[in-house]
Amino acid sequence: MIGVAVVAAGLIGTGVGAGDAAAAPCGNSSSGSSGSLELGSFGSLGSGSGSGSGSNGPSGPGAGPQGPLPVFIGSNTRTVSWVTGPWSPNSTYNRFGISGTDLGISWDNGSGQTLMAFGDTFGNCRVSGQQWRHNVLLRSDDTDLSNGITVPDAVSGDVRSGSVVAADDPRFALQLIPALGLNYVEVTTIPTAAIALPKPGGGFRQYINYMSVRSWGSAGHWVTNFSGIAYSDDNGQTWTSDPNTLLINAPVTLALPGELQAVDPNNGKFQQSAYVRGHGAEDGYVYQFGTPNGRFGAAFLARFAPDDILDLTKYQYWAGQALGWVDSISQIPDDGSAIVVGQPVTELSVYWSPYLNKYLMLDGDNAIRARTADRPEGPWSSPTTLVPSGAIVLYGPMIQPQSPAILGTGKDLYFNASRWSDYNVMMLRSDMSKVPH
Repeated sequence: MIGVAVVAAGLIGTGVGAGDAAAAPCGNSSSGSSGSLELGSFGSLGSGSGSGSGSNGPSGPGAGPQGPLPVFIGSNTRTVSWVTGPWSPNSTYNRFGISGTDLGISWDNGSGQTLMAFGDTFGNCRVSGQQWRHNVLLRSDDTDLSNGITVPDAVSGDVRSGSVVAADDPRFALQLIPALGLNYVEVTTIPTAAIALPKPGGGFRQYINYMSVRSWGSAGHWVTNFSGIAYSDDNGQTWTSDPNTLLINAPVTLALPGELQAVDPNNGKFQQSAYVRGHGAEDGYVYQFGTPNGRFGAAFLARFAPDDILDLTKYQYWAGQALGWVDSISQIPDDGSAIVVGQPVTELSVYWSPYLNKYLMLDGDNAIRARTADRPEGPWSSPTTLVPSGAIVLYGPMIQPQSPAILGTGKDLYFNASRWSDYNVMMLRSDMSKVPH
């Protein structure tokens, strides 16, 4: 079904990217075609440069460019530990076949376990294809993040073990959401948001909002075919993409057959997302922040009842103070009044913080920023810098749900962020008492 949507998007015509970026997850600079792979063209990377802070890591020359954790101690934030990579305490190269990856979108699965979804993932850099997977999942029961987050061993078939693996290879994390792997058609599928919501009859279903990337362009620019939602009823072991949730990204208005969502130009405002549950007994909504593909757009807002996450016809969209909430994505005005955070804002993570008594939003490409608001629609505060530009060159900050500032047990906020040069995910800690609110 993903391929069908890609073809539909291609028939509509959205243009193509501006060529391959010069990213090198395995520490090489090849940007030429390698069969169905376009190595060195991964636009989910940051916009910095460099070949890594280490040579080949502790696991040999196939383990990619990651080096030791950079020491950063700022006015309110400091590095804690690598989460992924051969240099991480989790030793993900040896234990899960992960030498390099990014994002680490983190959420509580409904029973206190943290799930983390990662983007383009690589294993042995010396073999053909570099063991590329479009996305992978790690799980953790760790609730003390002061020294990082611990991921247990993976066990085939065990839905609470460290990752999803096959019976014959328990040291290799499997891909979750497939992609065609063809540049200028569908090069990859990248998770951008995730949440656990109650199922009728009990238990929780896991949801990932992902983007289908048509092509990577220059740093921070990429073209998407669509965004969509995949769900799992077995704690992330298997995922089903719902075709009725696809928001095809094209500058036209076009009805599609069956229950497929119509193509609308405003679909482009929700190609990347962040989910947050509304705070308080009076607010039963889930809020979805959306941004266009790439790192240079503004943020928009939708909301829905938890049971309606797969029914886009029941979503409401923020249309600005004059119009309030509207019932169709086509009603979002294009005059800037519906923007909740002005550009550039990207790869958002949003949670309610009992410590701050406000909603907390992180974003950043190179510099990592924090904003706060009383309500999802804002007004959002001016950004507070957590990691200055050029300090360690990070992107994609993803809040950890077991942070004391999120649980209401303290002032510390932990978040994942990806480092360009090492192409891996680290954890940082911020003191929220030093963030204006």
